[in-house]
Parts: sequence; structure tokens; C-alpha cells
Amino acid sequence: MLILDLFKMALRSLISHKLRTFLTALGIIIGVASVISMISIGEGARQQTLSTISKFGTNIITIKPGQKKSRHVSTGKVDTLMLEDAQLIEKHVPLITGVAAQVYRSAQLKYENKNSNTTVRGTGKSYVSLANFEMAKGRYFNQQEINAAKRVCVLGATVLKNLFEETNPLGKTIKVDGKNFMVIGVTEPKGALSWFDPDDQIFIPVTTAQKRVFGMDHIQSIDVQAANIEDLEIIKEDIAQLLRLQHNIADGKENDFYVQNSSQWLNSWGDAAKTFTYLLGGIAAISLMVGGIGIMNIMLVSVTERTREIGIRKAIGAKKKEILEQFLIESVLISFLGGGVGILLGITISEMVSKIGGWDTIVSSQSIILAFGFSVGIGIFFGFYPANKAANMNPIEALRYE
Repeated sequence: MLILDLFKMALRSLISHKLRTFLTALGIIIGVASVISMISIGEGARQQTLSTISKFGTNIITIKPGQKKSRHVSTGKVDTLMLEDAQLIEKHVPLITGVAAQVYRSAQLKYENKNSNTTVRGTGKSYVSLANFEMAKGRYFNQQEINAAKRVCVLGATVLKNLFEETNPLGKTIKVDGKNFMVIGVTEPKGALSWFDPDDQIFIPVTTAQKRVFGMDHIQSIDVQAANIEDLEIIKEDIAQLLRLQHNIADGKENDFYVQNSSQWLNSWGDAAKTFTYLLGGIAAISLMVGGIGIMNIMLVSVTERTREIGIRKAIGAKKKEILEQFLIESVLISFLGGGVGILLGITISEMVSKIGGWDTIVSSQSIILAFGFSVGIGIFFGFYPANKAANMNPIEALRYE
């Protein structure tokens, strides 16, 4: 018998039990929709996170004090980097476009009757360009103000909103841990990450932070901007050699600092976010497995109900292969129809989440193909046992079945 004839028979069988077919396909519909919507939400979150991280620059090298023992933990002294190290790097390392030493700590800000606890970042004149900040109002501090340790500051957009609301802050005086600072600029908003808001901080000259606010002589990190991202590894080696000489580190001894570049950090976050996306998809795929079990259950019921039909078909010459194909086609057809409706539902859910919830969602062709292919595979896998049971049925016993 032709496949087309078997397909028509399977379709007639499903149409004759519309409600049962719909309820059976519902598990596949929900499963496919869940997989597509979960992957699209996870992928959207991944892209949004990477996009926000990229705003800090992907050609940045960061030097930290201490010895990096693992991916997340560093040990050793925390005062091994000095401002002179940053000046030395800026003077002697080629292929770079800027260097910014940094110290940072949480501090209490006050303007008139408003208070805010935020990050105070002491840094150099190049930091605004290294970190891809744009000035919304005013200006950034210059080298003369750094040399003189002036009490000037630049506000992030969140700090501006918390302290000044609609008031123009330029020229106003705020208190940073009780010390007066004049506002000379405001940065454009970047948008918050889930764990960090780059707009919720103020920027002051690094020397001012060291001498007048934090009372420290060391620095906590150095950011170095490469002219070309291809030169990152060369620059890292140059920096390491220069600082080893500067810190009098003997051959065979470990560095009292470690160097990492932002592209590695970006890739690490990308891999972690991708794993999270696949985890969401995997959890959603469980509902597809449940839908497959539903298909097997209904197909077993269908085989039992049609036992005499199977016996008659075998008695008039139907082959075992044809019986197997007929029931297998019914199973695949249910998962095929359920997968198609599930794709539409999944795309609709993703768009609704994006519009109503304000989340970025990305429906990729890969997620659609994956979900649809998995649903058809579920139909074949869970439909094979009932189909095989029907194909192996004894025709005499089938004809006697009541």
C-alpha cells in the first residue's frame, strides 16, 4: 500500500476522534511552545547582557593586585599596585591608547536634604573613554585637576536622579563622606546589569580619592586600552614584563599582580549565559517528553480499540510493515500538527513577553528547528511501541477480539 494511502487512513482516524487528537497533541503543543519561548527569553537575556557588558569596551586590559589562583579567587597582598605603575605603563608600553588607575569604594553622598549611598570611583582622565562613557552635561576632569587633587566630581545618571531629580547639578556642591565636591559633569546613562549599575557611581580624580577620601597610597586596579583588539596578548606580555621589573620580582617567582582582558571576561559571561539558555530549554523539553508519553498512551488505546480492524486487514493480505507504518504515521502526524501549532504559540508568547514584560526576546531559526525536530522525534519514539504491537498482533486472535 502506498504511503499516501496510509497517510489518508491515519488522517481519517485522527479526524474521527477530534477531541482525543487535540488533547493528545496538546502536550506536544505546550512542550514545543515552552522550548521556543524559554530559549528565546534566555537568548534575549544573553544578548542584552553581552551588549551591556560590551559598552564597557572589549579591548580593555585590567591589571589587579595579588596572585590569581583560580578563575574567581585571588590571594596575596592587595596593595601591590601603585599609581607609578600606571604612569610607567602609559609611558613605556606601545600599542595602547589610554591608561586609567582606579580606586573605588562605597560612600555616602548628600545634597541638601537628599542622601544616596553609591560607589565613588577615583580614576584618571582617560577612564571616561576607556569605559565608553559619554558626557551628557559639563565635562570630565583633566590632568591638572588630578595633579592638584581637586575636589571635583562627575555624576552617573542614577546618582543625578537620586540627588538632583530635574535640577541642573553643574556647579553645585555635594558632600562625599562629609567632604565638599563640586559637580562638573554628568554622564549619559548606560543601563543597569542585573548585578551592577554603571550609572550608580560618581567619578573623582584618583589622587583626590587616595589623599582626601579613602586615605590610601596604593591603587586597586589599572585599566589599559589597546588600539587594536588583536594586540591584546602582546600588550599583556609587555605589561607583565614591565611590572615584574618594576616590582623586582625574581625569575621563577610568581607575579604579585595578574592581567586579564575584557574579551576573555565577555566570552566567559557569554558561555555562562548560553549554558543558562540551554538549561531553560532543557527544562521546557521535559514537557515534550510528557507529551510523548501521552501519545504512547493514546496510541495504545487506539490499537486496543481497533484490534478487529487490524485482524481484518491482516486477513485480507495487509503486511506487517503496512500495519506498522499506519500507526506510526498517526503518531508522527499528531506530533507534527502539535509541533506546528506549538511553534506559532511559542513565537506569540515570546512577542507578548517582549511587549508586555519589556524583556528582550530572540526567536532563532535554530530553536524552532530544534523544538520541531524534537517533537517529531518524540512522535516516532513513543509511537513505535504501539505501532509494533499492532503489527505483531495475531490475526486470528484479533478477529476473535470483542
